[in-house]
Amino acid sequence: MTAPPPAPEAAVPARLPVLALAQTVVFPHVVVPIAVTSPATVEVIDRVVESHKRVLLGVLRSAAESDLPPGVVEDAPPDRVHEVGTLAAVVRLLKMGDGSLRMLLQGMERVRLVELRADGEGLSAGFAPVPSVIGDALKTEALRRSVTAQMERVIEMTSLSAELQEVLAGISDPGKLADFVAANLDVAVEAKAELLATGDVTARLERLSTLIGQELQVLEVGTQISEKVKSRLDEHQREYVLREQLKAIQEELGEGGLQGDTGDLLKKLEAAKPSEEALAAGRRELERLARMSPQSAEYQVSRTYVEVLAGLPWSVLTEDRLDIAHAREVLDRDHFDLERVKDRIIEYLAVRFLNPEAHGSILCFVGPPGTGKTSVGQSIAEALGRKFARMALGGMRDEAEIRGHRRTYVGALPGRIVQLLQRAGSRNPVFMLDEVDKLGTDFRGDPTSALLEVLDPAQNHSFVDHYVEVPFSLRDVMFIATANTLATVPPPLIDRMEVLELPGYTPREKLEIARRYLVPRQLRETGLAGGGREVTVTDGALQCIIAEYTREAGVRQLEREIQHVLRQIVVDVVDGKPGSLRVGTRAVRRRLGPPKVLPEVAGREPEVGVMTGLAWTPTGGDILFIEALRMPGKGAITITGQLGDVMRESAEAAWSLVRAKAPALGVDPATFQTADVHLHVPAGAVPKDGPSAGVAIATALASLASGRPVRPEVAATGELTLRGHVLPVGGIKEKLIAAERAGIRLVLAPARNAADVGEVPEEVRKKLEIRLVDTVDAVFDAALLPARPAVSRPAPRERAGGAAPRPAAR
Repeated sequence: MTAPPPAPEAAVPARLPVLALAQTVVFPHVVVPIAVTSPATVEVIDRVVESHKRVLLGVLRSAAESDLPPGVVEDAPPDRVHEVGTLAAVVRLLKMGDGSLRMLLQGMERVRLVELRADGEGLSAGFAPVPSVIGDALKTEALRRSVTAQMERVIEMTSLSAELQEVLAGISDPGKLADFVAANLDVAVEAKAELLATGDVTARLERLSTLIGQELQVLEVGTQISEKVKSRLDEHQREYVLREQLKAIQEELGEGGLQGDTGDLLKKLEAAKPSEEALAAGRRELERLARMSPQSAEYQVSRTYVEVLAGLPWSVLTEDRLDIAHAREVLDRDHFDLERVKDRIIEYLAVRFLNPEAHGSILCFVGPPGTGKTSVGQSIAEALGRKFARMALGGMRDEAEIRGHRRTYVGALPGRIVQLLQRAGSRNPVFMLDEVDKLGTDFRGDPTSALLEVLDPAQNHSFVDHYVEVPFSLRDVMFIATANTLATVPPPLIDRMEVLELPGYTPREKLEIARRYLVPRQLRETGLAGGGREVTVTDGALQCIIAEYTREAGVRQLEREIQHVLRQIVVDVVDGKPGSLRVGTRAVRRRLGPPKVLPEVAGREPEVGVMTGLAWTPTGGDILFIEALRMPGKGAITITGQLGDVMRESAEAAWSLVRAKAPALGVDPATFQTADVHLHVPAGAVPKDGPSAGVAIATALASLASGRPVRPEVAATGELTLRGHVLPVGGIKEKLIAAERAGIRLVLAPARNAADVGEVPEEVRKKLEIRLVDTVDAVFDAALLPARPAVSRPAPRERAGGAAPRPAAR
């Protein structure tokens, strides 16, 4: 029985369905797999397979298909499809369980898509064949051979199948060769679409030769890079194998352990006698270091870490010089007065003499600038025979400056504590933390909180720097902190320190400091000491500079003015001008010019509504004038002078108290309803705050309300309550020194500050009358003069004709 003849293929219609392909170009004579998932497209393919088995394959332009995966794109707009596509036949079809299709399509010929449009079932178009044309046969043959050779090199240099080379060798037709190579070459989709649209075989081969040449250049560069990487890896692997062999040989010879550079580091670390934990950490790091290549990025990091460990003074202690007489001599030689600080150091030495294991408390010197806080630390180190290390904390905002950076960070460093200990080379230096009140806080952490562990004797025996990562004892370090004020220092940090106040100097103390320290130092620095020149600065000249050219709690400005005078003498000496080398009061005024500071109270007349108050500042004490002025109004009070909230509340409380005491002051309460009051504190550009001006404000307002003038030589300080009681305030010593400097003669201070008054230098107390008060009535009695009687002025006498005389014109 013979088989029935095969059914004839159906005729191909003039319009065919179009499959728009993203990132895929199908060339004639090439078979490609295509997946279809859309139900509508699956239905179209089913109808195609049942009839003519032909479809048109279009290529989406790169702007449309750049973000799409390879394959069929549903609902592609017709204007995004290239004009030239491929007529393809469905070779094989496989239906999947989820309803999708897998099919093999074979390109038949390149065609131009005619009247491409979208209808209800997708894209469809007519088609017209694009004929293949061969121009110069000799050139075409040469290009064919060149493309074949180039493609063979591409196959050798890439992971393409070797079977492609056999297929390539069997193609003799130039057009088929061009399509085959273009289909298997890894170039951009737009370049493949251009090749598909080129009917001229010669031009197609020429363009293809250029593309293959570019690909070969890329492949050659990539091959060179791969060979370099491989050679480096081989070199590192060889080095690793040699190191392992060397290690095995050393173990066989009984020479195991760290050798060479790592061995030297181990000896250095062991010589430092660190703690067991630190020694173990160093050994572990050295073992890692021995297995590393010196070219490794981690090599230098590990080496630096071990060097830091070995550089710390784990066991180096300087012996304290427990000689009290020597300590007194050094402290008295370098600093005048400061008896409380000197006594505290002597106490520390005495305790260490009886108990060498004792650890002193952490000191904090608080005082105005220029009072010698930092230099006292240097003198203490010299007196004890210890190394001195100083860390400036002003403006520090990064916690890592104290604790260090973790080694995981690039460029990590140990903290400043560890760095300065390395520099000092001793485990028990005198460590000065300068300007602890000027630490900042931001997103990098709070350095003040990091200092809590450093300055706590109960914790700093196991201080851990983030970089070192092993405990280091700071118990033997003598910490000394300095600050201008404690207002910005957190209370937990203050609680860990013993605060010693260094108040401002009195004029007598400044004179002694200038005579003993400042003048000799400036004579040396200006070159006037020795050389046959005997320059003398009299006490009168120094007193003139102190009184008329400086206003400060410390002595820095005083030293600058002395230097100014001596520099002018140096100019005269260099110019050869004859002149006296004795500096007196007249010479000071001639060289420094008019006085810069005048007594602020001397020469003032009693005024109504003006009272002198006393203020404390981080740079020492000062006086301030409080002025009150009355004007027509409705009983309101205006407060100016850049006053803080606390000081404004003190002014409001004082105003309420004065109004309540109107009958006692002899004032009609009704007058407060017909007048406004303006309270002002001059130096309006300077912020002011605090409750200690309450008594002075109340006195100024009481003077204004009663018309009684204020005694100009009186100043007052104290916080005021609504019941008229005077409460204690701080900074009494600095305020009284400022009052004496300004020419005040009587100071009214709170009775509960009697103990603070006892700490005021005797020379200041001799020049001031200090009256302790506990009520505002006592303040009013002492500060206010009787009201001035009203003076009636006679009316001007009239000339004949009734006109008053006119002043003569100048």
